Order: sequence, then C-alpha cells, then structure tokens
Amino acid sequence: MIPAMPATASSSRQVSRQASVAALRFGRIAAMGTVAALILIAGVWASWRTAPYVMLTKGREHGTIEVTRCGDDTCTGPFTPASAGPPGPDRVVIEKTVAVRKGQTYSVVMKPGGDEVVRSGPAGVLYAWVPMGGALLLASVVVAGGLRRTRAAWVLALSGAALLTAAFAVL
Repeated sequence: MIPAMPATASSSRQVSRQASVAALRFGRIAAMGTVAALILIAGVWASWRTAPYVMLTKGREHGTIEVTRCGDDTCTGPFTPASAGPPGPDRVVIEKTVAVRKGQTYSVVMKPGGDEVVRSGPAGVLYAWVPMGGALLLASVVVAGGLRRTRAAWVLALSGAALLTAAFAVL
C-alpha cells in the first residue's frame, strides 16, 4: 500500500492557490478601476475646457454672433452685446462644429482675454459636456468587462448615451 500524502501539503497548496487567485483578482480590479477612473477624469478635463464659461456666466459678457464666414476650424462674425455698456469686439471667433452654420445667429458668451466665444444656454452646456458623455460610454465598457460590474456599467452607459442624445437633439 502506498501511503497517502500528508494532509498539510494538500491544504498548503490550496491556501497558496487561493492566495494567488485573490492577488490576481485584486490586481485586475485595481488596474481596471484605475483605467476607468482615468477615462472619467479625462472626460471631465476635456469638458472643462469650455464648461466654466458656459455654466458660470456671472460677470461674463453675453451676446449674439451672426456667422458670416467659416474656415476649416473656426467661424467668424459680428458680435452684438446683450447688455448696454462698453462695446465688445467687432468680430469674434467661434469654434466650427456641425451645429454652427454660416448665416445663423447664436447666443454666445465671451471667453476672457480675447475674441473667442462659446455657445451659451442649454445647447452650450450640453455641447461643453459631450466629451464627458463619450468618456462615460468608454468607461462603461471597462467597468463591465474589467470590473465585472454590469449594473454600474449600464448606469454609466445610459448616462453617457442620454448626455450625447440630449446634446445632439438640442444642437
């Protein structure tokens, strides 16, 4: 008869296997959580380029722009201030997007220290946060696949899709 292996050797293998599985699981969760957080931070960072001018409008110059000329990246036109006071620049520059067309008039807010304007109102707010909507969609894939949190992934995906859909509808 062959003697069986001692019980201690078998249980120590099982404990070391459980420890390695736990370490791998922790590493996966830490790595994917970091990636998802970085994606969301990048979305906020990209959105915050224009969001403060549109959302925090107190003390900023409001007005309208009638787009008269468009180049490859920007459009220009005369600026009409909404309030009485010192006149603004004669011509201002707005970023050319699919929503900016020649001959149209848009409500805008001046960026300080130059002749650049951004759209104001609900359209401007939603357009400013479009990068965040894309980041929410991308992070949902990471959360679902890497973290295996399907409910949280659905919340992220639906939030991103709602933001992008609202921006598309308003613009």
